[in-house]
Amino acid sequence: MTYNELTRRHFETAAHAGTLSGSGVRRGAAGSRAMGTWVQFDVRWRPGAAPQTLDAVRFLAFGCPHVIAVADWIAQHAAAAVLPGLPASLPELKERFAVPTDKVGRLLIIEDAWIAAISPPSPVDVSGKA
Repeated sequence: MTYNELTRRHFETAAHAGTLSGSGVRRGAAGSRAMGTWVQFDVRWRPGAAPQTLDAVRFLAFGCPHVIAVADWIAQHAAAAVLPGLPASLPELKERFAVPTDKVGRLLIIEDAWIAAISPPSPVDVSGKA
C-alpha cells in the first residue's frame, strides 16, 4: 500500500506517542488488538483554564500506519481543537491522510478513544443502594 506524505511523516516519527500520569490526566481507549486496531489517548487538562483546555495529549496505538499517523496528528493538534470534538472531522481526516474507504471503521475507533478520553467521568453511586 502507498501512503501519502502526511501519513508517512506521522507514522515514522509518532512524536506524541506515550502516556501521561499525574493530576488532571484522563485516559480513554477503544478497539482491541485481537481485532487489529486499538487506540488509547491520555489527556491532561490545563488547571484553572476557562474554558477548559488541554495541556498535553499522548497516545498509544496498535494498528496500520493510518491509525498511528491519525492518532499522532490528533494528539499534536488537540490543544487548539474546539472540544469535545476531534481537531478535524472524520471526512477531513479520511481525505487528509488518504485513508481508503475500507479502513474508515478504524477512524471510528480513533474517535471512540478520543471521546472516552475527554468525556466527563460517569457518576459513581457510593450509597450502597442497588
